[in-house]
Amino acid sequence: MTWTSAVGKYCGKLLYKIVDGLALTRISPNMLTFIGLLINVAAAMVFGFASTDNNQQRRFLIAGIIIIGAGIFDMVDGRVARATNQVTVFGAFFDSVIDRYSDVAIFFGLLVYYARANRFFYVVMVAFVMTASVMVSYTRARAESLIPSCKVGFMERPERIVLVIIGAVFNKMAPVIWVLAVLSTITVIHRIRFTYQQATPKKELTENVPAAV
Repeated sequence: MTWTSAVGKYCGKLLYKIVDGLALTRISPNMLTFIGLLINVAAAMVFGFASTDNNQQRRFLIAGIIIIGAGIFDMVDGRVARATNQVTVFGAFFDSVIDRYSDVAIFFGLLVYYARANRFFYVVMVAFVMTASVMVSYTRARAESLIPSCKVGFMERPERIVLVIIGAVFNKMAPVIWVLAVLSTITVIHRIRFTYQQATPKKELTENVPAAV
């Protein structure tokens, strides 16, 4: 067994223990989802009030760790719902809505940070990434109201969160913002193109068949 598979196996067991413990409390999965939002808002506040001196790197590291904590709630809410037989249509809807708020909260915190640091270019870049992240989700949701499925594209929410955590923990947020801007835009374009191809009726090609002699 490789060390990566060992870590994965250990993390899986830990996750199931967390799910089992939460299931025993009979806590509402929707409450877990909402707690995840509150934790992301806390991370956003840490981002927003980071100063531009040495304190900034430490605060970004703290924000990254907080987002990891929020991710745990994001991973267990659905599992707890299944374990406690509390799966509902509204729960799935609520989870999607809260995920959008969590995304916007994190990017809003970064926007405040760059505004306080007087880095106008990155204020615009973060605003663009915030819009693109919403559009990645919207294009899929709107497409799937017209076609069976639209899961194409790379930059979905888990990838965005992982990149933000990397940027925060390693203090490389500016390059991460560029990557998010480019890949999110490509994902939106990919989904628009895919939906066009799936929704446009296929024209039947007719051939002139020579008459039999």
